[in-house]
Formats: sequence, structure tokens, C-alpha cells
Amino acid sequence: MKFTHSINLVASFGLAFGLSSCGASGEKPGYEFAPQMYHSIAYEPLSQIRNEEEGGWLSTREDEKGEFYNSNPNNPHGMTMREPVANTVPRSNNGTLPYRLKAFELEKAALIENPVEFNDQVLAEGQQLYIQYCSTCHGLGGEGDGKAGEVIGGVANLKGGAYINLPEGHIFHVITAGKGRMLPHGSQISQERRWKIVHYVKQEIQKQ
Repeated sequence: MKFTHSINLVASFGLAFGLSSCGASGEKPGYEFAPQMYHSIAYEPLSQIRNEEEGGWLSTREDEKGEFYNSNPNNPHGMTMREPVANTVPRSNNGTLPYRLKAFELEKAALIENPVEFNDQVLAEGQQLYIQYCSTCHGLGGEGDGKAGEVIGGVANLKGGAYINLPEGHIFHVITAGKGRMLPHGSQISQERRWKIVHYVKQEIQKQ
């Protein structure tokens, strides 16, 4: 009986200690179970921590190094990512600059020519992208009769009226930044893919 009583006493004491240690106040942060799940560690690719034991108390890494160690011994100065050359602007794989026109700058956008060279492969890829991203509203034939378009209403008929004569840059800009009921898709579709969709719209949807 005394033995059981002792076990219960120790268990109660342990439970009380565990609960009290979880409390945080003043300069006492308390304890947490699996702190990595609650507090993500900021990742700084342009900086490096060379001390392999930094954050060792927190680490669960398979290489047994500290959680904060992020040097890359294969790069100069141990950098995780190399710094870009000063005063340079990143370009896409085909050499185009980032697209930075604002939503209201339609007139400037209309002057931009399609940088993606047109060929059968680009047309085929543009068709697949159009089906994936555009046909739901605009319909397979571009007449604004997609299933979602019927619900929303007022979806542009790409084969009708002034839409036939829209410059490629205008169409690209609307895909990117949106216009009216058309929501922006710049974050969902890469710049090169948007231009491929434009090729398909001009060469197939709007062909006469």
C-alpha cells in the first residue's frame, strides 16, 4: 500500500511539475514539446552560420549538425546561395526581363511584342495551357461559354467584337493583371506560358 502511495505521489508531483513548466511569464519562456513545429527557423540564403554546433540543442538533423548551421562548403565563403552580380536583373530562361507593368498600364502593355517564337510546339503547348487555365470560363472555342463562365456571366467572347483586334501585349497583360471580371493569373502561370497562351488565342481561337 505504501509503495502504491509513493508511486502516486511521485506521479502527481511529476505531472504538477510538467504542467507548471509549460507556463510562461516574464523572462521564463517555459518548455515546449517539439518546438520546431511551433517556431519555424528563418532561412537566410545570403548568410551563413559556420559554427556546426549552433542550435545543437534544437537539432534533429541527420548529419548531427546544429539546427542553425547553414554553410555550404562547396561554395565560395561557405555561402548557401551565391550573391547576384551587382546591378544585374534576373531574366527568364529565354532571356526576357521580369514583367513589371501595373494593372492600369494597358496602353504600354499593348505595345509589347510576344518574345516567344511561334512554332507548332508552342501552339500545342499553348492549347494545353488554354484548356487548363482558360476554357473553364471562356470555353474551348473561346466564346465565353465555359461552365464557370455561364455561372459568372459577362465572360469575354474572344471571337467577337473588339477582342479580335486586341494586340498580343494587351491579352498578355489581362492574363497577368486581370481586368473586370477576369482575375489576375500572373502568380499561377509563368511568364513564358502566358505568352504561349497568347499565341494560341491569336493563332487558333481568333483565326479567321
